[in-house]
Amino acid sequence: MTSDLLPEAPADTRTAARRDLRRDLSAAAAAVLLFAVAAVVGTAVEHRDGTLFVNWPPLLAYWEPHLGPGTPAAITVAVAVVAYGPPLAARLPWRRLLAAVWVAGMAWTFSLALVDGWQRGIARRLTTRYEYLQVIDRFQDIPAALRDFTSHIVVGASPEHWPAHIAGHPPAATLTFVQLDRIGLGGGAWAGVWCITVGATAALGVLVTVRTLADEKLARRAAPFLALAPGAVWMGTSADGYFAAVAAWAVALLALAVTGHRPRRTGLASGLLFGLTVYLSYGLTLYVVIAAAVLVLGSGRVRPLPFALAGFAVVPVVFTALGFYWWEAYDLLVTRYDQGAGGTRPQAYWVWANLACQVLVVGLATVAGLRRTGVVLLRRDRTAAFRLGVLVLGALVAMLVADLSGMSKAETERIWLPFALWLPAACALLPRPRAWLVAQAVLALLVNHLLLTGW
Repeated sequence: MTSDLLPEAPADTRTAARRDLRRDLSAAAAAVLLFAVAAVVGTAVEHRDGTLFVNWPPLLAYWEPHLGPGTPAAITVAVAVVAYGPPLAARLPWRRLLAAVWVAGMAWTFSLALVDGWQRGIARRLTTRYEYLQVIDRFQDIPAALRDFTSHIVVGASPEHWPAHIAGHPPAATLTFVQLDRIGLGGGAWAGVWCITVGATAALGVLVTVRTLADEKLARRAAPFLALAPGAVWMGTSADGYFAAVAAWAVALLALAVTGHRPRRTGLASGLLFGLTVYLSYGLTLYVVIAAAVLVLGSGRVRPLPFALAGFAVVPVVFTALGFYWWEAYDLLVTRYDQGAGGTRPQAYWVWANLACQVLVVGLATVAGLRRTGVVLLRRDRTAAFRLGVLVLGALVAMLVADLSGMSKAETERIWLPFALWLPAACALLPRPRAWLVAQAVLALLVNHLLLTGW
């Protein structure tokens, strides 16, 4: 009887696998439909009312099919990661794997940016009238500039109000580029290279966190998806990619701290980076949700907390002592936001169209991975996959809170990069990784070659 039953188990397994694949493909198809509806509705609204302030809804982009010097490089990187990524991720020593993901992520991001050419794709991105490099000369005296920072946030409050991105962020963002300029790395090219090079390490922070709190096997399975993330289209070149890296490493160090890896040092370092994170972007205060997920999963969460809190206090204390008051600046930013396009853009559209944008940022494989993550979380089995799911859920909840806040209307393909880059970790739950990696690569290549994105 036993021998008669043996063939049935593989058949049942194959049936379950086919059923899961159909559900994965259905989730991906639903995501495509969501984006298509957002594009059709958004185009109609923009033509009728002109209130979206984007040229290719729901993305800040223009329809401009083009090739560029980065085209062959991007295709080469994609083919290499699809062909060799999964087996190398399975067998490389851990540190070499991290180095490989960093190099592959940089190559992917640089090559996609260079599809638009060196000047348009990298060197000029951070020099436009909205960007940080426009105000470098106004920070010759940094303490004086910080004391006076809030008086230039609201339009009309002073003759020289800050450009949009400077007004929209705490001053640590601008000071990063001021300091680069002071050490001889001034100009748009160096700023772009900085953002891409540092931003590519965000994937490493995610992998370290997954390995520490879930397990190494899942981190290894996620590695090729993080290296080939479609979000690289907007990582090159955007300061939000740099912000994402700082925040991801803050979480990774916290994960190490709460699992007993030199808790004093890692806790203090995590706190320092979390403090810097909230002075790079107001919206990244929502990283508290991801930090909470880490604390829930950590076994030794109490011991490092005093060190993490001490580290966190450093950056706010320094900026406050120099005359910049975070809460005052944020209140003024809300006023500035309402003065611009944000005050006109309809929340009724963007509250769901923002999510449609993320389909292109995280890719269809991630959508399928999120479906499987939901199944794992509903089962509540305290497995490594469940712990991975809690991390991913934390990033997803942070993103949804940002969406409901009304302060994220449009351009979330860039603004939400620090949250979105955690979601491809869910792809570790997918079978047939090469097929899904192909889908990720094709999506990114199509977006970058058919559209001229804002970043």
